[in-house]
Amino acid sequence: MADRQRPISILLVEDNPGDVRLTIEAFKDNQVDSPFDVARDGVEALAYLRGEGIHAGKPLPDLILLDLNLPRMDGREVLAAIKADPGLMHIPVVVLTTSRAEQDVQKAYLLQAACFITKPVDFDRFIETVKVIDAFWMRTVTLPCGAR
Repeated sequence: MADRQRPISILLVEDNPGDVRLTIEAFKDNQVDSPFDVARDGVEALAYLRGEGIHAGKPLPDLILLDLNLPRMDGREVLAAIKADPGLMHIPVVVLTTSRAEQDVQKAYLLQAACFITKPVDFDRFIETVKVIDAFWMRTVTLPCGAR
């Protein structure tokens, strides 16, 4: 098991308010203590990660949960930008999306996503998915420390 001094911090990149609420509630229901920040689109996500504007001085997240279908800049473009940036490329990106399209899966892995998870629409199944994310990403693996 991973031995962490603090809970991992998560950046949730999701434009749907219902999915944001569902994701945060699912993590809380699973007693995951991780602090969440939310970016509502791809442009905001990159501004957050680069410490621009209102995000200046914020530490980098330990893990990114990224939807693919985002306004202004889609998740594929965000993932490509993260993995092309030497200061960000170490952050694991979990694609968490409603897409089941094989081309989305292939593209995400080509862009170096850590994994691709299709969001269940049923809350109970979503809770099970969160348990798996928690067990693996928060309790099993050792993540690099975020820094700015």
